[in-house]
Amino acid sequence: MKTAPDRLTPLSAGLLLGIWRDVAAQEENETVRGLLCNARVLAESCFLGEARLFESAETVLEELTAGEMETLVRRLAGEEPALPAGVNVGFDPERFRAMRGERA
Repeated sequence: MKTAPDRLTPLSAGLLLGIWRDVAAQEENETVRGLLCNARVLAESCFLGEARLFESAETVLEELTAGEMETLVRRLAGEEPALPAGVNVGFDPERFRAMRGERA
């Protein structure tokens, strides 16, 4: 992601339903429908300062990966972002240095 939003503004349930209905009327494929809905939601919800970060859903699709979109949608829904693959949550850098005989 080139620039991360500094503010995510949740949309009303009515607006989310409207987006879903619009996209569902135009697209039968469930995977494509999910990407299009998420792109429209993010285009409406992501801000940098007072300005929208993305001009349109198409801009979201051009600039973000599916994983980046998912992370932003999860944050928008209030979920904590998942840790990146390969991150050891039990790793203690202080203990590691002590085991190696290093001082902090």
